This record gives sequence, C-alpha cells and structure tokens, in this order.
Amino acid sequence: MADTTVARGKRGKWNATHLPDLTGRTAVVTGANSGIGFAAARALAGAGAHVVFAVRDLARGGAAAARVSGSTEVRRLDLADLDSVREFAAGWDRPLDLLVNNAGVMMLPEQRTQQGFEMQFGTNHLGHFALTNLLLPRVTGRVVTVASSAHRWGDEAIRFEDVNLRGNYHPTRAYAQSKLANLLFTLELQRRLTEAGSAVRALAAHPGWAATNLQSHGANPVARMAMQVGNRFLAQDDTAGALPTLYAATQDLPGAAYVGPDGIAEMRGAPTLVGRSAAASDPAAARRLWTLSEELTGVQWPLTATVR
Repeated sequence: MADTTVARGKRGKWNATHLPDLTGRTAVVTGANSGIGFAAARALAGAGAHVVFAVRDLARGGAAAARVSGSTEVRRLDLADLDSVREFAAGWDRPLDLLVNNAGVMMLPEQRTQQGFEMQFGTNHLGHFALTNLLLPRVTGRVVTVASSAHRWGDEAIRFEDVNLRGNYHPTRAYAQSKLANLLFTLELQRRLTEAGSAVRALAAHPGWAATNLQSHGANPVARMAMQVGNRFLAQDDTAGALPTLYAATQDLPGAAYVGPDGIAEMRGAPTLVGRSAAASDPAAARRLWTLSEELTGVQWPLTATVR
C-alpha cells in the first residue's frame, strides 16, 4: 500500500488529496462512525478502497457509512468485549490490506470491560491487541494503531503489577497508560513481524488535538468544559486529525514509525514522523506488555515462525 512518489511537493503540505489510488484494497477501520475514524474511512473510500466500518453500534455505523462516497460495509465490533472481537475476526475470510486500530475511549469514570479489565486499557489496548493478532494471518499490508501524545502523561510507565488500576484509579493516568500501551504494542508487533519474515508493517499515529466527541465523556466536568473550549479555539478538525493515520497507512515509512502533526507541541499541522518518550521506546517493556496481553486476552501470536 506504500506510495513512494508523493510527499510534500508543489501542491503544498501533505493532505488527503495526496493519497495513492487504493482501488482493489480493503481496509478495516475501528470506530469509523465518528471523529478521525470516520474522516480516515471517508478518505480511504474516496481513494478507491473498500472500507469496513468496524463499530459497536450498527445503526450509527450504517448512518456514517451512508455519508461516504465509495465502497463500504458495516460490521459489529465491541472492543470492550473479547467475545465480540473473536466473533468479528472469525467472520473475516479474505485478505486485508490495512487494519486501522482507531477506536478508543478517553478519561472515563472508572468502568470495566465485559471481561473485567479497566475500560481504557481494555478497549484502547487489549481489544486492539486481540483483534490484530486474530486478523494478522489475513493482513497483507499494514497495521496502523492510533496512539496519543498523552502517552507522556502521568507515570510514563505501564503498571504491570496492576494494569487495571484497582484501588488506584485516575482517569488521566488510565488514559495515558492505554496510549503508552498502544506504542509499546506497535514496537513489539513490528519486532515480531520482522523476525517472522513478514512484509507487513506496524506503525502508529496520533492526531494532535482534534475536535471530536472523544473528549465529551470525561469524568471531570471542569476538564470536559476546558476540552470544549479547546476544541473550539485551538483544535484542528477531524479531517486534519485523520491525516497522520492516512499518512502512516499509505506512505513509504519504516516499521514502528510514529506519525503526528508537525506544528507546535504536535497539536496541529501536516503529518510527519515524530518522537516518543523513552518509556514508549523500551523493548523490554514492550515484550513484557505483549506477554501480559496474551495472558489477559488468551490470544497468542499467530504466525508460524518462532519469535524469541
């Protein structure tokens, strides 16, 4: 799916008009019914891809897909329920060029997934971990996981002894941990793909500050109000917020690359390669998280080659 010819040229900074022709390609976008997921799905379909809206609410997903010009379908996926993840993967029976792990929840009051995991870690990381590994034998191109600059917040470490934060829950800490997990997952996934001799690439992206409904469910009402003000005056729209995802999905980038906006504090701007924290670059933590995630989800590395 890589396009090695288009970068930033005479047409200015990279945007969705620079997408290569994706006719004949298939993409799954989780959480495609709204926000940057919808914007990414719309752009991919506009470039010719067949886009599967993997969503929890089929009615909302269908309404979103109906607003898109191009080839789409809608399938149910609840990342907070591993049974739903397994059902989605079991129903997939064809090659998959692109998996976009986009769906997520942010700074919620303390809640649990269907299997009892802390909701943000369980949805943002464990659900996508299970989905990716279950679909991986069918993936032919890329896995792009949407992370966040919030991975730098809080402890900047996975609480391996208590990833569910029982008795120590804070909405911001939980969100930061889930986004750090996204980056460590991408790092270890790429290592495993390389050792297995796979041509599939794993990359991560973050949207900067994009005005979406993700921020509207936070536990703190003051923080929600501040987010609303920021969305109005500081944020870029969801179309711009989707550009790092699209760039990671289609441009000739190395495995484990991380893409974000090129503006001040990576809040807005055109997509470019960005840095990550030392904690998000720790291969030992990435391996430890992978092992823990296999134990928690019951989903194992699917490729036949041995990975040390």
